[in-house]
Amino acid sequence: MIIYIGDTRIDARRLLIRFIINALALVVADALVPGIRIEGWQAYTVMAIVLGMVNAVAKPVLELLTCPLIILTLGLFLLVLNAAMLGLAAWIAGALGADVHVDGFGAAFVGAIIISIVSWLLSIALA
Repeated sequence: MIIYIGDTRIDARRLLIRFIINALALVVADALVPGIRIEGWQAYTVMAIVLGMVNAVAKPVLELLTCPLIILTLGLFLLVLNAAMLGLAAWIAGALGADVHVDGFGAAFVGAIIISIVSWLLSIALA
């Protein structure tokens, strides 16, 4: 199903699949990382939406601003950016009333790696 917002074309099916993949990756990260706690399906829903929005809006800007550092570290700084995006998304989701907690940078770092791997695997399986 294609939705048009102004001149922008949005594939609703693809957007829904990305949302489900994000939510499932968050479930895995919650189960595997002691410092990540997400309580209830409402919190997973809010966190999946917020994480998708943060990755769509803030991450490209930060990638552009830190491009020299990304090149210098041969892309490893992207792991730090992913952890920062997870922390930012958890903070925003918490501010919206969702019961989401990420305890520090270490938990965000490991959680971001797990979310990236699970998202990648699910994208391959569902695409």
